[in-house]
Amino acid sequence: MNDKKKGIGFSYAWKGIVQAAKHERNFRIHLAAAFAVVLAGFVFSLNTIEWAVILLAIGMVLAAELLNSAVEKLIDYLKPELHPLAGTIKDVAAGSVLITAITAALIGIIVFLPKLHILG
Repeated sequence: MNDKKKGIGFSYAWKGIVQAAKHERNFRIHLAAAFAVVLAGFVFSLNTIEWAVILLAIGMVLAAELLNSAVEKLIDYLKPELHPLAGTIKDVAAGSVLITAITAALIGIIVFLPKLHILG
């Protein structure tokens, strides 16, 4: 693959992320939460392993939200009229985001709770 094609792929991917940030409320909420967690990571001086786990959790939630948005757009495109199966597909995709968000929150509790105890 030549460098031009690699750059094109990256630009399309970045365009998708920007589109989601502009038009998907839930993606913006997850971005804001990620920003707050990264700030907290600096405040509490996370170690390398803690950063790795936190960043992995953030990445998984953002990726799940992007995939969920893509599934929703695809279903809306293929089946613009109401259909029970279309609703189920959207619900299952949204469920994947919920699972990753809950997992990320639990990781945040595991990483940050002991650090909050030090302050108390």
